[in-house]
Amino acid sequence: MSKPEPPKAKGPLVARVLTAVLAFQLAIGALLVVGDVQEARLALPGFGPDAPLLTDPVRPGDQRRVFAPGRDRPATRPARDPGKLPNRLVLTKIEQATYRLEGDIAEGDADRVIKLLQDARPTPEWLVLQSPGGVVSDALQIGRFVRETGINTRMLAGEYCYSACPYILMGGVERDVDEAAQVGVHQHYFGESTILPASFAVEDIQAGQGEVMLYLDEMGIDPLIMVPALTTPPDEIYVLLPEELRKYGVVMSTEAQ
Repeated sequence: MSKPEPPKAKGPLVARVLTAVLAFQLAIGALLVVGDVQEARLALPGFGPDAPLLTDPVRPGDQRRVFAPGRDRPATRPARDPGKLPNRLVLTKIEQATYRLEGDIAEGDADRVIKLLQDARPTPEWLVLQSPGGVVSDALQIGRFVRETGINTRMLAGEYCYSACPYILMGGVERDVDEAAQVGVHQHYFGESTILPASFAVEDIQAGQGEVMLYLDEMGIDPLIMVPALTTPPDEIYVLLPEELRKYGVVMSTEAQ
């Protein structure tokens, strides 16, 4: 009697899950090798000080750039020169029901920005974003509020949304990103900025990444976007190409609304 064949794995789904898990484990392994974690600065082989500057043009396969918030600007012609960005998010009205949300995402910004959006008149329909990033948990809270209240998100030519900022972008019911804008991702640090035993550091990272994965699922974003994020150290940024934004479901429409 021939043995029954084992159940066949769901190839594409299993491959996607394994790829995401492998990327996550590689990031954890890098943290353990480094040992002491302080200010989330990692130097992965082939990158670190030798990585190109953010002012260098981005091309397919050459998308990692050295990045320090508040210091580095992308090599694009801004639609509007913001000067020095504020050290926490600022909401300003552009026209009618379109508002700009701009600046670093600081701790406590979620409650404050949500209150500003609730009180804004007319009720916001579009948020134009520009931010070097900041606190992930606050970005996730703002992104959820944006989705729940039916607000759309937009990025203009020459402007940028890095680190935690893309989570707010992903919260938009409709998401419009000009092809001359930049969206960038990298590893995040979860927890206090102190030297911790590896076990505590890994626990914080796992919990934080779990929260991010749940958020991506809620927003309908392909979780494989975490692969370039998890393999890019915090002192660099991986700039997503327009085709990648479409591939991962960040961009729903490339046409102006």
